Amino acid sequence: MEKDKYQTALNTYPFSLTDAEVTAKVNQLLAEKTDQNRTKEVLSRIYGCIDLTTLNSTDTKEHIWQFTEKVNAFDGTNPEIDNVAAICVYPIFARTVKEALTADVHIASVCAGFPTSQTFSEVKVAETALAVADGADEIDVVINLGLFLEEEYEEMCEELSEIKEACRQATLKVILETGALKTADNIHRASILSLYSGADFLKTSTGKGYPGATPEAAYVMCQAIRAYHLKTGYKAGLKVSGGVATPDDALKYYTIVKEILGEEWCNNTLFRVGASRLADALLAEIEK
Repeated sequence: MEKDKYQTALNTYPFSLTDAEVTAKVNQLLAEKTDQNRTKEVLSRIYGCIDLTTLNSTDTKEHIWQFTEKVNAFDGTNPEIDNVAAICVYPIFARTVKEALTADVHIASVCAGFPTSQTFSEVKVAETALAVADGADEIDVVINLGLFLEEEYEEMCEELSEIKEACRQATLKVILETGALKTADNIHRASILSLYSGADFLKTSTGKGYPGATPEAAYVMCQAIRAYHLKTGYKAGLKVSGGVATPDDALKYYTIVKEILGEEWCNNTLFRVGASRLADALLAEIEK
């Protein structure tokens, strides 16, 4: 019966486009709409949607402190550009960011066996709770891809629901790892199941081991978010990450969000870009 519940959820939100049809629609949309968003105002808005990220095995407390100080230093320097939305780090550094941070910026932590999600559910829940206790406002977790691919939807969704509960008031961003899911159908099904399990945001990728964000994946995820919103009234956000390094990259995703979900999604409460290099590139482009 439980499996029927999740299958019913999937049947409620059908998706019929082939991969080739998605690619064609994305190419047409970007060709027609991207240039009209190539403005200083939009680039500045995207800057305020960045989750400034450092997820390296060599990260140290000193590095994280200096990383945070750069965000502090930017605060208020340009009245036309809001600071980044969040600083994203491994859970062990959430407390360091909290101690160093003076800017009005959120603390995001990757959790739950990131980037593979291949650990015990109890560990995922505990790690999430510890990160929140240490100051994380937002939690980024990867779905259990193995369970999804085996269609063990009940186990996958119950795990996400338990992690959501451990988040308490923190925002839950669920990473689909679209480069591993590969097909539009897989991405759409994973999107619906994640939303059904309480995701506040859908996120494309970890940027670790698989291809990162693609416009096609973002398009499919936006379609799922839109369909879910139309039926339930629930607004989930979209976060793109993995290889988003240039203003042109970011503009493509902004354009997709704007055209499918609307202007109300074009702010940092419902749109994020996970990046480490993008911030400086955007500032350089804005100054031009």
